[in-house]
Amino acid sequence: MEHASLQKVEQLALKKQKIFRVSKSSYILRSMLASMFIGFGVIVAFKTGSFFYNEHSPLTYPMAALTFGAAIILISYGGGDLFTGNTFYYTYTALRKKMSWGSALKLWITSYGGNVLGAAAFALLIWSTGLFKDAAVNGFLLSVVEKKLHAPMLELFFRGVLCNWLVCLAFFIPMSLKGDGPKLFAMMLFVFCFFISGYEHSIANLCTFAIALVLNHPGTISLEGMIHNLIPVTLGNFIGGSILMGVMYNYVNKPFDEVDE
Repeated sequence: MEHASLQKVEQLALKKQKIFRVSKSSYILRSMLASMFIGFGVIVAFKTGSFFYNEHSPLTYPMAALTFGAAIILISYGGGDLFTGNTFYYTYTALRKKMSWGSALKLWITSYGGNVLGAAAFALLIWSTGLFKDAAVNGFLLSVVEKKLHAPMLELFFRGVLCNWLVCLAFFIPMSLKGDGPKLFAMMLFVFCFFISGYEHSIANLCTFAIALVLNHPGTISLEGMIHNLIPVTLGNFIGGSILMGVMYNYVNKPFDEVDE
């Protein structure tokens, strides 16, 4: 059963809460790190995908999806604090009455704010490198961003729900595995699934949009379009992590908790 992994979820949530209480600045910096780690994944994915995109290859998305997995490895082993994973951790821990809902809300808001700051900082770093100035390199990224900014809001919401369900599983399932090899493979596989499926991840989108905005982009890519995407996607991510993971796992494990008692 997943009981041992759920105990790790509680411990991780309480550890994050302790960091927040001891030093809010440290918590914000860890949140910034998480979105910057995702930024690395975005860069390598779109850089790789651009080689295939320019040749109109059907391997464009599969290759981008395969390389984006670097982001989750960096977050898991590099110590970043990601809003989307926190929707699961804090919901489950609050339902178990180990954390107050007020604390969970503060932590969600702070981690999301830190993720926003990290995305903006990383975009400026990428702009400073000049690596994405060439249209042959940024064409794939800008084409994907344009599609994301003009998709219907209801579709974006449900893509966000399914995305964070998978992303939370990508963090949760490896908790029950032994050895770094199986853990890394599981993480990469789940991230590949969400990317290739076309689901929407709010923090990955933040990083991608921020990079697109600092490049020489067409008028169809705008701050208003970003907001049009991020509101439903963030809400969908929250539902996917809190309801389909936090509430669901709390409910289905209650009978086993009663037996243990």
